Amino acid sequence: MLTMTNLSKVFRTEFLETFALRDFSVDVKEGEFVAITGPSGSGKTTFLNIAGILEEFTGGEYMLDGVNVRDMNDDQRSRLRNEKIGFIFQAFNLILDLSVVANVELPLHYRRLAAAERKTRVADALRRVGLSARSKHYPGELSGGQQQRVAIARALAGKPRILLADEPTGNLDSQTAHGVMGLIEDLHRQGSTIVLVTHDPQIAARAQRQIHIVDGQIVALEQLPRSALSRTAASAAIDRGDAP
Repeated sequence: MLTMTNLSKVFRTEFLETFALRDFSVDVKEGEFVAITGPSGSGKTTFLNIAGILEEFTGGEYMLDGVNVRDMNDDQRSRLRNEKIGFIFQAFNLILDLSVVANVELPLHYRRLAAAERKTRVADALRRVGLSARSKHYPGELSGGQQQRVAIARALAGKPRILLADEPTGNLDSQTAHGVMGLIEDLHRQGSTIVLVTHDPQIAARAQRQIHIVDGQIVALEQLPRSALSRTAASAAIDRGDAP
């Protein structure tokens, strides 16, 4: 699904060369839920930007869903990003003067989908995040948790092959963050491939696998124990109100 091999990202000035990523190799399988952790300045954001085809890399290879990103021009990269990737940002990145429906629908316009198809996708995405009744509201009329759910719906409406989440609970209180993570876990159980960047060890522990980055290099890979996976499923059931 997502494979980086010996990937590097170098920032150069006249006198200095700084590696944001160095000899970075990672493989995310279809249907996986992976958490990326590491201290500030470790390269997490650079990794996510490259994974989302928002930033170019200096060396190595990046394959996304069987496509070699290095060989693509700007238009091809934009099309691949729009068709294959869904983004969930810490700051939500909603347009304040557009309604919930319009925010979710906006990326679909760039794909030139028919109006009927856009309407169906938006309605389904809002239903999945539990916001159908808020479709005509504006972001300023919603809580932080609801705004993040709109952002998730916007990503889902594009039917992406992979969801990239950048600190999706960073601006939320602990109770709201718990509910948003329950939704993300539900999406994973429904088949979504998720790569989530977080500094919170409790959030990272809810993933199947953790990748820890320091100074632009992977220093640890951790597979979540089966018992922890069971706790994850149980916590998500509580989020949905299914648990006794």
